[in-house]
Amino acid sequence: MRQLIDKFLAAFTRLLYKRIILILAILFCTGVAVAMSNMSRLSSDLIESQARQNAALYAQAMKEARTLYTSETVDRLEDIKGVTVTHDYPKYSGGIPVPATYLLELGHSLSEKNTGMSVRVYSDYPFPWRKEEGGAKDKFEEQALEYLRQYPKETFARLENYQGRPSFRYAEADTLKPSCVGCHNTHPDSPKKDWNVGDVRGILEIVTPLDSFIAKTRTGLGGTFAMLSVLSVLALSGLTLVIGRLRQTSKELERRVVERTAQLQETNQELTLEQEKSERLLLNILPQPIADQLKQGHHTIADWFGEVTVLFADIVGFTQLSDRVSPTELVNVLNEIFSGFDRLTEKYSLEKIKTIGDNYMVAGGLPTQRPDHAEAIAEMALDMQHEIKQFNAKHNAELSIRIGMNTGPVVAGVIGTKKFIYDLWGDAVNTASRMESHGIPGAIQVTANTYERLRDKFAFQERGVMEIKGKGQMTTYLLTGRIKSELQASGRTGE
Repeated sequence: MRQLIDKFLAAFTRLLYKRIILILAILFCTGVAVAMSNMSRLSSDLIESQARQNAALYAQAMKEARTLYTSETVDRLEDIKGVTVTHDYPKYSGGIPVPATYLLELGHSLSEKNTGMSVRVYSDYPFPWRKEEGGAKDKFEEQALEYLRQYPKETFARLENYQGRPSFRYAEADTLKPSCVGCHNTHPDSPKKDWNVGDVRGILEIVTPLDSFIAKTRTGLGGTFAMLSVLSVLALSGLTLVIGRLRQTSKELERRVVERTAQLQETNQELTLEQEKSERLLLNILPQPIADQLKQGHHTIADWFGEVTVLFADIVGFTQLSDRVSPTELVNVLNEIFSGFDRLTEKYSLEKIKTIGDNYMVAGGLPTQRPDHAEAIAEMALDMQHEIKQFNAKHNAELSIRIGMNTGPVVAGVIGTKKFIYDLWGDAVNTASRMESHGIPGAIQVTANTYERLRDKFAFQERGVMEIKGKGQMTTYLLTGRIKSELQASGRTGE
């Protein structure tokens, strides 16, 4: 009987030993994976930040060079006999380029001397001699012109493949100075005669290739991963030997466990501190005004907004889809759809609040107030339906989206101390959520508040009085589309 008990205890000890080793291996692998993921994201952000900073410096340098050229060269020489300031200056013995031509040639020179780098200046209104190369040539340049005409003091940039290479494209508005308005309005070949100070004359674009940066980063991450893997293997091996020896005596086991536990706790604390630093940089995605307040030392951020429009959207059929596809495919589907929604928030300058499962929340009118928040949210809601239709056509799927909207006052602020989140509270938020949950798949349901603000610009269908959970009876409407103007309906467009 004693021998049976000893055998059972020995078998149980061996099983426990193997389980401990397996659990430790999983923990180390998970820790290494999380650390590598955070470092990879941080490296990507650092590459983009460096590229943006370099492009901004190039742009500033070129503008300063043109300003200096204008004040110290052109202004001093244009009244001297024999000196001709013109765009085709090579034809004249005393010709010098106008400032715009000087800027163009400076950009060409920089592009030629920096492999892969491109510096371009383009405009909606190029002079006749620059019509071939002076206008927008691709979608990025068209979007840059459109965006910077509205926001000339901002910049327009993104990462994309350019001429077959991963690149960072950066654009700034080139606005007319007081000294240039008269020249542009009176020049006989000027394509536009009503320029004003501050108008966007053109766009200065700088393209920086990133393949060399990416290659170096990947090499560095590979070395770091190898080092972490080796350290993990060594740590696991050491723990295995220690645990094996600790099995010999309970006294040795207690002593070694205390030592290794203390070391492991210290290591975990160090890893936790480093992860917190990375997560604060990578995961605290906040609106710019809120981020600025945090940088200034504000620990409690809460603002009241008298009127904003809140949208909730839920993908209908997503739960059923999760039963038919793998977890990886499911996440890819959700990522593709929500990435499209994210692009719409940027398009309409709205604030994405959060996603919960297959539920998407966005608001208009905060943190920067705007009078057209309801219109912008309505435009996005209609485009979200279009995004789902495109997704279904592309993947032969049958998903639909249920959308709810409401307009009213909210409180917005930051919650959390480690992973910040910008969130909204108030009855207007709860009502918007109810509009979605009590809505119709494929439809956009709005409250009377939202309807009253949009009825002149959008088409609606009255759904009638409904019993809304927690709200009682409410009259709701279905947003069905945009109202075409008489000019659009007649098929006529402006010049």
